[in-house]
Amino acid sequence: MDYLTFAISSFAAIFAIVDPLTAIPFFLALTENFSKNEKYRVILRSTTVAIAILLVFALIGKYIFLILNFTTGAFKIAGGIILFMVAMDMIHGERSKTKLTEKDRDEALSREEVGVVPLGIPLLAGPGAITTVMIYMSYASGNAPAIMILFGTILFIGALTYIIFSLAGSIYRIAGRTGILVFSRVMGLLLAAISIQFIIDGILLSFKI
Repeated sequence: MDYLTFAISSFAAIFAIVDPLTAIPFFLALTENFSKNEKYRVILRSTTVAIAILLVFALIGKYIFLILNFTTGAFKIAGGIILFMVAMDMIHGERSKTKLTEKDRDEALSREEVGVVPLGIPLLAGPGAITTVMIYMSYASGNAPAIMILFGTILFIGALTYIIFSLAGSIYRIAGRTGILVFSRVMGLLLAAISIQFIIDGILLSFKI
């Protein structure tokens, strides 16, 4: 296995689907009336929850395959289709319904634990991010260095998300909504290409081509 390629690919895919920059407007809206210390507690809680969820599913993914009795190839095809749908939403400048619904957004405004729901789940660690991590874990299965790279990638993206949320106000003032939407479309295009590769890999694996 080419570990550098695996590291770059896994980082690009997971960062694109977690997409912390596009989450900035939602973070700012949900924490609008929070003090500086409260915002930092929310940031820490949301990134910690997201990291924990992704690491847990990376660890238990293979057991889910065994329990539900479906193949890795089938999961890659299904996961690729889901990620492609998310990518299309991003390309069209829409927030995927797999990440945050209107109900989540409205209910979150009356909750103290916005760092857990909806910021940690499903805004950062939603179904798409969980699926992506499980697929990359299947690539790394039985390969200790690759597994450590994947875990390190998840932790690194969590740290980047913490930094991005901490600078959310400044980033939004500089980039504006238009700049964030442009970035989202670029990430969506990247994610679309990755999702197609997942589908191709799943087909090749399923039919042993």
